[in-house]
This record gives sequence, C-alpha cells and structure tokens, in this order.
Amino acid sequence: MAVLPEVEKHYGKLKFFIDGKWIDSASDQIYEDVNPATGEVIAEFPSATDSEIEQAVQAAQAAFAQWRRVPLRDKARYLFDLRAKFEEHYDRLCRVLVQDHGRTIGEARGTLRRCIENIESACSALLLLTKGEYVTELARGLDQALYWEPRGVFLIITPNNIPMHAWSSYVPYAIASGCPVIVSPSKADPVCLDAIFRVTAEVEGFPPGLVNLIYGGSNVNQKILSHPLVKGVGFIGSTAVGKELFALAGKLGKEASINGNGKNHVVIMPGCNVEAVVDGLLRGCYGMAGQRCLGTDNLLFADKAYDEVKDAFIEASASMKLGYGLDEATQLGPLVSQKGKQKVMDFIETGLKEGARIANDGRNVTVEGGEKGFFLGPTILDDVHPDMHVAREEAFGPLANLMRVSDLDEALDWINNKDKYGHSACIFTPYGAPARRFMKEADVGNIGINVPVPQPYAFFPLGSKNESALGVAKSRIDSLRLFLNQKTVTERW
Repeated sequence: MAVLPEVEKHYGKLKFFIDGKWIDSASDQIYEDVNPATGEVIAEFPSATDSEIEQAVQAAQAAFAQWRRVPLRDKARYLFDLRAKFEEHYDRLCRVLVQDHGRTIGEARGTLRRCIENIESACSALLLLTKGEYVTELARGLDQALYWEPRGVFLIITPNNIPMHAWSSYVPYAIASGCPVIVSPSKADPVCLDAIFRVTAEVEGFPPGLVNLIYGGSNVNQKILSHPLVKGVGFIGSTAVGKELFALAGKLGKEASINGNGKNHVVIMPGCNVEAVVDGLLRGCYGMAGQRCLGTDNLLFADKAYDEVKDAFIEASASMKLGYGLDEATQLGPLVSQKGKQKVMDFIETGLKEGARIANDGRNVTVEGGEKGFFLGPTILDDVHPDMHVAREEAFGPLANLMRVSDLDEALDWINNKDKYGHSACIFTPYGAPARRFMKEADVGNIGINVPVPQPYAFFPLGSKNESALGVAKSRIDSLRLFLNQKTVTERW
C-alpha cells in the first residue's frame, strides 16, 4: 500500500494568530514539537507573554461586540463556508494530524469527518437559537419570552490526544453562539492547531479576533482564564488538570465545561460472534494507540466468553502492523510523546507487580525507520482484578486488561461500584434482554451495545459523568449551554 507524503518536513517557528493576523511572538521561551513516529523535530513554538495574552483577549472582546450583531443567517453562511474549507483541505489536514500526533491515516480521516460533523451540527444549532420560546397570556394580559444571548470571550484548551476533534467540539458552537475564542493547544501537537487556523483564516466574513491562537500551556491558560473579560473555559484533558481549572473558574465565578479521564469497560457475554467481537476489541483497545477517553481498558468476560474469545483476541493483537501512520498498511501508530509511552510502560510494570500476567508483550517492538519513535505494541494483561491499580486508573496506551466475571450482575457491580470515572461502558451480546438491562443500569455517560467505542456523533453530547466530567455543559452540541445566557422577558400590554 502507498506511503503518503508529508505536508512539510519542518514547519518552522509557529506564529500566534491574533486579531486576524499571524504574529511573531516576542517570547524567548521556545519549545520543540516532535513527530512521534520518527522522533524528529518538526516545529518550534513560543510561550505567550503577558502582553500577547492581553492582546488576544482584547482582540476577542472587540470581535464580540461586532460578531454578536451579525444576523444568524449570515453566521450560518460563514459556518457553511468553514465546512467547505475543511472539505477542500481535508487530505492535507489528515496528513498533518498523522505527522504531528502519530495516529494512522485511517484514524485521521475519521477524525476529520468528526470535525466536519461538528461544524454541520453548529450550523443546525443556529435554528435552536432563532426559535426561542414564547408564551402568550401566561396570566391575564401577561406574556413571557425566553431568549438566548452569547456570554462573551472563552478559552478553549485542546489536549494532546484529540487536538483537532477537541477544537471542533467547542469552537464551531462558540462561533454559532456569538462567542469569540482564544484557543490554547497542548504542547505535544501544536502544528495540528496551526493547520486548523490556517484553514479557518480563509473564511471571509469572520471578523478579526473571532478566533485566536496562542501557545504556552498551563501557566498561560490560568492567566487567560483569570482575565476579567474571559467568561469561561472549555477543556478536554486529564481529570487532575480539569479539577484545577474548574476550581479556578468557580473561584472567579466563570463557566466551565471539563472532560477528564476515564476507565472504560467492555463486557463480553457468551454466544457472541467471535470475529465481530475481536474486530471491535482491536479498535477499542488499540485505536489511536489507546489514547482516547472512550477507548477500551478493561475486558470483562462473563461466564464462558473468556474461553470463546481470549485466544482469538491475543492472536489478532500480536499480528497488528506497527508503523508510521502515513503508510496506508499501518494499523497501530506511536504514542504522542515519550512521556506518554513511559507512563504506559510503568503502568504495565505496576500491573505485573500486582499479580497480573502478561499475555502479549508489546514493550520491545521494533519499527523500521521508527527507531527514535514512541512505539509500543499491543499489550495484554491477564488475571487482572478490580482492586488492582491497573484496573482502576487510565493507562492511556495500547493496553488491555483481561478480567473474568461470573455474570452480568458482577460486571455491573464492578462498573458501578469499583470505578470512580464515568466515561463509557459497552457490552457485546446477541440478546436484547441483557443489552437493555446494561443500557439502563450501567452508571456511565456513554453506553455501547455491540460497539467497542460509544462515540457520540456531533448532534449528541459526550454524556460523561462522575469523575470524568465537571460543569453543567458537555462538549459538542451541548456546549451551547456553556456559551449562552438565558434571558426571560415578561411583558404586559
């Protein structure tokens, strides 16, 4: 199969995008961005100074005054133009994502489709904003109406695992709502956001300052959120960092939508189609090298399912092709950073010390041309129990835990009472009764029935709960609640 060309070998020193212009930073604090498949530096980028933060906030505030007055039909037209630009640059954006993040080209294509769906969903959301609610004669001579108003400037923080998808989970909805944004990406893959903003900058009609891009990480993020003109934050990342941002937002009286870690379970019931289950588990456990919040961690085999599925899953895992994601034949790319890889390696060692047994070892893989890359092969731990650290915390890598349960009752008990998170849980079963019971009783925000990853489409929110989410608004279409105030008007004539 073909190996696709890189868009650029090196993207140079990245610039900020502020007030509709690409700006060279005055900062002397410079970081390097590395291709995780090759270990090669592909860009440098600065950390924003206080002056540049202020410039971005003021530009966004000026855009707010202008953009909130733009008619909704015009907002819709500009958003449709944005969608068209994403389609036009689809192939280039996919290849940038592979090069900067490390996922396979197939996974990148799926991600860009999700981004486009979010833009489409934001367009459809404009209808909700126009309709409002109106009740006449609520009392004698009394009418009431409900209107939606944009709150103002927001900070959007994107994580290292889904830089483009996270952008699309908030920014198009902010634009539709009338809210300008300052986007602060992860230090691991800033080229992805540079590419997104170069596409966005081509849309004619967006006022300068509507969308702004700066770099810098946690210190810069806290300064932006603390600015009096910034109304809140949309964040996808770790629960620990999310709690810090949530606490700061609460202290400052600001809005927050926080998506954090997860520890997701897949229950395999007896009698399933083994080929379909194995195919699903490969995608759930190893898709994006295991670096996604809805990915599969714990495999709970009920009754005879362990004997039916285990060997086939181990064999299929061991045969996966690792490599650079621009090779169409690659099934598993690298982790996004050496730090992330080492975390998973340590996680595996902890599991072995706790008494787990390794059923497939991916720690010493070699990839031709990727000797300096952050590769880790599919790794499977067997004999895992719910009281182990590896069963409770998120590894965020291509690691699967094999766990036995007697029946669905025990599986639900593990999910509901031994897991502090609440991202997702899935079940594979050929029967409707256990599926229906699982759907109703599993205490998580996203349920999968015969699917390995219950990824909501853009028109549905990411329903995560418990320690996996904080704030009143979820990402995707539900983020409208983050960006909008309600105004009730009472009239008597």
